Amino acid sequence: MSAFADVIEKSLEQLSSVGVSADEALLTAVAKGLGPSIYNTDSSLVAASDSEELDRVKTNFLIGKLGLADGPELDAAIAETVATLKGVNRKLRVVFYYLLVKKFGKEAIYA
Repeated sequence: MSAFADVIEKSLEQLSSVGVSADEALLTAVAKGLGPSIYNTDSSLVAASDSEELDRVKTNFLIGKLGLADGPELDAAIAETVATLKGVNRKLRVVFYYLLVKKFGKEAIYA
């Protein structure tokens, strides 16, 4: 199995573990969009307890990549995603971003 296929498999498992059925094509597109960062142990994970990390998710991904306007709904969506993944010790960035893409209906960016 390739390293990329392994990332996708682990991401699908993590989504399944929290009761989310995944669109594998969208998940794959989100993973491709993250580039080589998905293979590095540190950058492949979101440190949900680190406010600076969550600010980077908001600034770089939600505002920068998805083109959303800054506002309290972005922080609420991040908090909701953290809550969805509660109990998951190693929150995969692919999964975290996938859930945010779905939350805001921005699937077309990855079409």
